[in-house]
Amino acid sequence: MAVVTANARGVSPRGSRPPAPGAGGRSEESWKGHIIRELKHRDLSQHAMFQNLIRFYTQLLEKTSLTKGLLSSAARCPPAGGAPLSSLQQQSIQLKKTTGELAYQVVELTQQIKIKDGVLEEQHARLLQEQRCLSRVSDAHQELQAQVEQVQGQNTVLKVEYDTLLEQQRAAEAKLRQETVRGEELLAKVMKRKNQAAARMNSHNERRSRAREATQAAARSKVNLDRSAVHPPSSTSPSSGFSNSSSAPSSRSTSPKNEKRDASTERKPMRLVRSASVTSPRILTSIKELFDRKRRGHSVCSQEEDLVSPVRICVSARVPARALQVLDAHEQDINAVRFSSSSDLLATGGTDKVIKLWEVRAGLLTHRGTLDGSTEGITCIEFDPMGFRILAASYSKAAMLWQLGDSVPKVTLTGHSRKVTAARFSSITHQVVTGSADGTIRLWDLRRAACLQSRNVAKYCSDLVCSENCIISGHYDGQIRAWDSRVASCVQVFPAQGKVTSLDLSSDHCQLLSCCRDDCLQLFDLRRWSNERVTFRADGFKCGSDSTKAVISPDCCYLAAGSADGAVYIWNVSTGKLETRLPDKHSSSISAVSWSLSGEYFVSVDKSKRAVLWSDM
Repeated sequence: MAVVTANARGVSPRGSRPPAPGAGGRSEESWKGHIIRELKHRDLSQHAMFQNLIRFYTQLLEKTSLTKGLLSSAARCPPAGGAPLSSLQQQSIQLKKTTGELAYQVVELTQQIKIKDGVLEEQHARLLQEQRCLSRVSDAHQELQAQVEQVQGQNTVLKVEYDTLLEQQRAAEAKLRQETVRGEELLAKVMKRKNQAAARMNSHNERRSRAREATQAAARSKVNLDRSAVHPPSSTSPSSGFSNSSSAPSSRSTSPKNEKRDASTERKPMRLVRSASVTSPRILTSIKELFDRKRRGHSVCSQEEDLVSPVRICVSARVPARALQVLDAHEQDINAVRFSSSSDLLATGGTDKVIKLWEVRAGLLTHRGTLDGSTEGITCIEFDPMGFRILAASYSKAAMLWQLGDSVPKVTLTGHSRKVTAARFSSITHQVVTGSADGTIRLWDLRRAACLQSRNVAKYCSDLVCSENCIISGHYDGQIRAWDSRVASCVQVFPAQGKVTSLDLSSDHCQLLSCCRDDCLQLFDLRRWSNERVTFRADGFKCGSDSTKAVISPDCCYLAAGSADGAVYIWNVSTGKLETRLPDKHSSSISAVSWSLSGEYFVSVDKSKRAVLWSDM
């Protein structure tokens, strides 16, 4: 706009008086100088960025200056005619238009310059921000580099420690292998010495038995000899012999010598008879002891234990419907539970290394006593048929036998190399069977606490049951094996559908129940001895561990097992369907269940120390 004003002052309108020459020159020089100074100032700051614009603006000024010179000369020398003046006016008008356009362009370019200046300042601010960010990133990089160096140093130290520990571990493993070999050798020596001691004991007992038999035979022969001396054999009857001996003195009573002889003769048989009467009580006592020892076999068992166990029959078992009592029975996990044959006594065993006895009366469990003596946790519990003894298996590689009135074990059976998972009374008196994680099944004689037979299956034995002359064992290889105890050989193999966790035999010994890790129960009919079985499943039932126990009801009509969700599942054998589900009383996986032989009560135990007594009352 300043340029337009200067141009308007330099050209006077038609008919007006032209300005003085001196005044016009000074005005022209003043605005030119001002523009040049401004352009120089801008050129100093933005010469490189707006060089093309400055060049164009300089050319514009040159044209403007030339036009004003022409106009001023035309004003000083007016034309002689009207036609040339009109052409000059047209040129002036055209120049004014051009000047206005150029001025407008200058204004637009000035605005663009301001916009570029704003963009430049914004970019400069962003550049500063990026530089500050770069500085922070550089500092962080240096810190991370320092941390990396520190971690590398720590890794170097840990690598050295790891190498040292690795060498120590290798040395420890080598020492462990040596100790394992040494332990196996010691175990073999101990077993050999035990076998030798058992053989010596058997030989000693056999010699004593033969000596007793020989003594008794000699005593019997002496008694017979004495009796034959007192009553000599004759063809007459005892009455006639007696009358002859009584009539003899009367016929020889006249001779004193004969009378003396007869008196001496009478005294001799009286001594023989007196010897026989003194010896007879000893013979009877020795014979009585012989039969007692033959019956009891010098065992650790009492006379009550040798009695024939009564046969208890459950007509109808009650299906449990509600919990009568819930209590924390142990200090740690409970692994096993079992009712006695009389159904009024319950035994529980757990990881706390003790067996607790509970009296069942009026729907309540009352603590009766504790059986100590195990150095590790209890895995299995079994009452004898009479209820006088308790047999238990444990993690201590041993099985123990308690008398019901004693708190310490009466017999400890050792010989397994790993934990004993099952211990059962055999159908033969004074014999028990144990199964172990070492893959062996052993038959023991309680009278001598000695192993009679050992069967090596080489598969983890999880549970076993005993029938007459038959032992049935379940294993982790998914096989159920039946053994003949008379010949120590496997006679039948039943394939299962997974790891066998438990076995149970029905009260009539006709059905076998197995619980497997594939979350199902299988019922076998032992009368057919075939692989046919009935499978029981239920929605929500899941086998909680490798030692979950399942049972058959005493009347053989129901099956029961605990699930990992803390619920008890009961199936009906005849229908094959789920009869009932008992939830909400256990907070963890149920490990074992037991049904009383009377069919009145049902107990479940879990891994959180809890025992629950159930019934339908």
